[in-house]
Amino acid sequence: MGTESTVMLELAAEAFSSGNFELAAEMYGGQLRLSGEPDSQREMALRRADALALGGRLAEAFQLYRRAARLERLRPAQLETLLDCLGGIRRTESAWGRARRKAAGCFACSLCLGILSEPVTLLCGHSFCKRCLHRERRLARCGECGDASRLSDVRGYRVNVVLSSLLAKCFPSRQLAVRLRHEGDALYAERRLEAALEKYDQAIRLAPGDHVLFSNRSLINSSLRNLQAALRDAEAACRLQPGWAKGHLRKAQALSSLRQPEEALSEYLFCIALEPESKPARSGALKLLSELLAPLPDRVQEGIPNCSSLLAPRTGMKGGAFRASGPCTCCGLLHSCKNHKKGCPAEVPSSAGGHGGESGDPSQPGSQHPVAPSQRLHQKHKRGSEEEEGVGRHEWPSKRQKSVGALQDADVSPQAPDLTSVAGTVDVADLECPLCMRLFYEPVTTPCGHTFCLKCLERCLDHNSQCPLCKEDLSEYLARRQYCKTVLMEGLIAKYLPEELIDRQRANEEEMAELSNLNKNVPIFVCTMAFPTVPCPLHIFEPCYRLMIRRCMETGTKQFGMCLSDSLKGFADYGCILEIRSVDFFADGRSVVDTIGRRRFKVVQHRERDGYNTADIEYLEDRKVEGEAEAELRKLHDAVYDQALVWVNSLKPEQKERIVGHFGLMPEKDSDLQVGLACRGVSHTFSVTGCLFMMGENVPEESVGNMPHHTHTCSHP
Repeated sequence: MGTESTVMLELAAEAFSSGNFELAAEMYGGQLRLSGEPDSQREMALRRADALALGGRLAEAFQLYRRAARLERLRPAQLETLLDCLGGIRRTESAWGRARRKAAGCFACSLCLGILSEPVTLLCGHSFCKRCLHRERRLARCGECGDASRLSDVRGYRVNVVLSSLLAKCFPSRQLAVRLRHEGDALYAERRLEAALEKYDQAIRLAPGDHVLFSNRSLINSSLRNLQAALRDAEAACRLQPGWAKGHLRKAQALSSLRQPEEALSEYLFCIALEPESKPARSGALKLLSELLAPLPDRVQEGIPNCSSLLAPRTGMKGGAFRASGPCTCCGLLHSCKNHKKGCPAEVPSSAGGHGGESGDPSQPGSQHPVAPSQRLHQKHKRGSEEEEGVGRHEWPSKRQKSVGALQDADVSPQAPDLTSVAGTVDVADLECPLCMRLFYEPVTTPCGHTFCLKCLERCLDHNSQCPLCKEDLSEYLARRQYCKTVLMEGLIAKYLPEELIDRQRANEEEMAELSNLNKNVPIFVCTMAFPTVPCPLHIFEPCYRLMIRRCMETGTKQFGMCLSDSLKGFADYGCILEIRSVDFFADGRSVVDTIGRRRFKVVQHRERDGYNTADIEYLEDRKVEGEAEAELRKLHDAVYDQALVWVNSLKPEQKERIVGHFGLMPEKDSDLQVGLACRGVSHTFSVTGCLFMMGENVPEESVGNMPHHTHTCSHP
């Protein structure tokens, strides 16, 4: 029997781990019926309860949790599964994130959902309050996009200078309130609670719509044992920002201190739904669940009805909103627990926190008058028969739906700054690049807090790996080569300076069109002789050529000219167009560019642009021949090809391997010399010519062994 029981438990555990909770529940149920020892019964009851809860059968699961608790009080750790189910963790994370961002407004930090204070911009381009980042430094990824490339030490980031100045200009009273908040935080850390409370009172008078102020003042009032005031402040924070988990955490803590466990647990669950990894919320909820499920005397249990008949639809989260998803509800379970403890008929609360219908205006938190527990219980008992079959049973989910719906439907939350007053405050001078003195275009922010146009910063880093303004070393920033645009800055420019942005975009498009022309102002790399169809690897380290290669990639042409140096004109009158196949960057900004020759050209006009040479060019084409001349051309072509092939095959194996590694295999003999070859010429001829040019006259054969390691290195004449 013991062996059979062990096998069944292993199979049940396997079914549980694979997600087959129905099968696991049945198997654990069978073992529960066979159990004789109290410890074994308790263990099987807990395992079956976990499986039932995960399978959506919360009513049955709850009965088993209560049965296990009668044998021995449950520890909080044993209720993790029940908590996850009650908290509605099955939710769509991305939808909640969009709703929270939409509700917070463009000037808000997505961590605290309040207006940015000391804004810091991460490498990914998203901005947060500096203090929020310090508190969340345990997180290895950006809270907005999940990017993991931020610096390991958040303190290495500086405040975004442009955003900080703009916030101070647009919201002076808010910024003063933030300073008062920081002073209050410092006083609270010193345990000077009355002085801290005074600072927060001043801050709230300046910014009565800031939910963070109410939340923090709630904590101070709790420390001073002003519990009713703490509850009012927490409720104000929840009304101002329903999607902020910490507001519901503060409310749950205040309700718990006021001995209102069912309402407190309700708020803890909503907090967990918003922030599943919140340790304070989880520990508080688990503690309350453990207390509510604690064993009671038999005489009390005689008056308890079947709680499963009182369970309303369970609420889950789908797309950022609560929805009915099953036959059981956490709300019904909570109040079954409560009334099980009190020995009275179970009821369902009429609001999320027990005071939803009594809340006053956020700016008048003193208008609330919570009902005493005994009076509230009497009122619930009086109207219980009216609500048991009606809307009252579903009012808890509908409140949540209303709160989350507000997150999705509103452009800004009630506490968001008045954006209409900002439009007349922002001007071009506030969002101007300090390098080009024009409106930011593709703004990027360095870890030192300075913002530049992307192209302006890249050109500066071509010359020096220091910030152009403060001279802080940006070697690590340069090595990452992750120049993400500052999202908030781009949004502000598009929203408040649309006409100026259109002009800036038009100027950039005209510049790109000019750089894309492959006949006028073609960039010229002055280094060596290149040939069509022949690879030409290049080592780029000079700032002017870094800029040139980058522009070739940005425009999409991926082409530039290669010419030999000329002491009189700067570069030769003839050259070859090279096409970039790949670019490999080094940490210090240097790069190795793999190119291949395409077309020959003649220089018509020598020019210069931004430190590198350019030229107006015309492409060369071979003259077509007919008759005897064509036959002679074919004969000469075949003879040269055969001679070249003999020469290549006569080389030592290591020499041949080096040549093949550098130039590639010997091209096949061209079948038609004049169709499609007029522009690029005969491929094998250029391959052999390039090889001979690289070797040079009278160069010993041993030098061919160095060819694969040869990469052209430019030096501007």
